[in-house]
Amino acid sequence: MQNEFPYTLDNKRYHSYNYFLKKKYKTKVAKVALNGGFTCPNKDGTKSTGGCIYCSPSGSGDYAGSQNLSLDEQFDHISKIMRHKWPDCQFIPYFQANTNTYDSVENLKKRFEPFLCKKDVVGLCIATRVDCLGDDVLEYLEDLNKRTDLYIEVGLQSIHEKTSKLINRGHTLAEFNQTIERLCDKGIHTCVHIINGLPNETYQDMIETAKYIGKLNIQAVKIHNLYITKGTKLAQMYQSNPFEIIDRETYIKLVVDQLGYLKPEVVIERLTGDAPLKDLIEPKWSIKKVTVINDIDKYMVAYNRYQGDQL
Repeated sequence: MQNEFPYTLDNKRYHSYNYFLKKKYKTKVAKVALNGGFTCPNKDGTKSTGGCIYCSPSGSGDYAGSQNLSLDEQFDHISKIMRHKWPDCQFIPYFQANTNTYDSVENLKKRFEPFLCKKDVVGLCIATRVDCLGDDVLEYLEDLNKRTDLYIEVGLQSIHEKTSKLINRGHTLAEFNQTIERLCDKGIHTCVHIINGLPNETYQDMIETAKYIGKLNIQAVKIHNLYITKGTKLAQMYQSNPFEIIDRETYIKLVVDQLGYLKPEVVIERLTGDAPLKDLIEPKWSIKKVTVINDIDKYMVAYNRYQGDQL
């Protein structure tokens, strides 16, 4: 492996999202997390299992805009705050909360289309599930992709069937694979989410998940740590029958090892996550998100590690 990682502007040893955006747009670009008022088939659909056990009441959109505001109001409020920090910032509206293609194409258009003509908007990001990307939705997204920079995010979390059943994921690995192939065929930029520290998973289980997604034709990855928040089924499970929580040092080593199995050109959009402090039960170390990221950087330097160094 070469001494200097090619996809960096700031001595990172992985392909950071910041690098990707600056190289593509030549300026500061920020995501504006929105709540589009969607729900989720895993909560209210005919095959509902009550939702993924870790999903918060906000549909894991804890930092998205308030549903009490219109989408325009959410975007204007959040982007104005960002402008104070980055006066020349451009934006990617990010439909984050719940499943943002779980509706008719007609209603999707009502939410998405107005952002295409907004000043300083350079693209659109949509978080969804692989079982909510039917033929009609994919056809619309393919068209949308021709008119803007479209980014689709889908959750996998784990490749292991025992884990998927435990967390009530609600779709199979085969369904995931099929949808990823279809997104790829349509040339749509796709980001896959995985979660480290799910109940009963071993270190090697999590490595196997990273190896698996490393072989997919995807453009980006988000690596999350599991966190337990109030009001979730996971919290009930943990309080009645506590399971082992991944510790900070193990998490840092694990992430670096996982990065080793991801192709250098794959964008790493996230290395860790955090929940609102008022809702967080465990792990407490996740509160200091920036220091975790800094220590991942330090670990990679100390052990001379790079994204893709195990390929």
